[in-house]
Amino acid sequence: MKLVFWLALFFFVPAASAADCPNHQPKDGSALVHLEQMWAEALARHDAGTVDCILADEFQDVDPDGRTHDKAATLAGIPHRKPGTNQLSELTPHLSGDMGYIRGLAALVDAEGKVKARVRFTDIYVYRGSRWLCVAGQESLLQLDKK
Repeated sequence: MKLVFWLALFFFVPAASAADCPNHQPKDGSALVHLEQMWAEALARHDAGTVDCILADEFQDVDPDGRTHDKAATLAGIPHRKPGTNQLSELTPHLSGDMGYIRGLAALVDAEGKVKARVRFTDIYVYRGSRWLCVAGQESLLQLDKK
């Protein structure tokens, strides 16, 4: 009986997770804005599953220190993030056929409400299987205003 339980868990849980991924997204800039907001909220909740749905398998990111991270490394770091939120602004999407990119500004805010960092980012998306997937990202750390 235990074997049946584990087999069911193995085969049906991944299918349930995949069903939660966005699908039939519009092919417009509002979809990219929505994905960026979902991504930021998922990071605050330490929700790697939601981010997994947004990233393409070939995803590569360049962090503010110039280090590259693939999808697996990006997802592995999510549960270990410090508490806080990414407050997004200046989200500007650009589309060309099945490709698009979005630029924005993320203010990294700690649990006490203090801005710890500001990051300018660009994320590149492709439209596949009726949804947008992020294939690449780049972040640049901005100086905080001294007050």
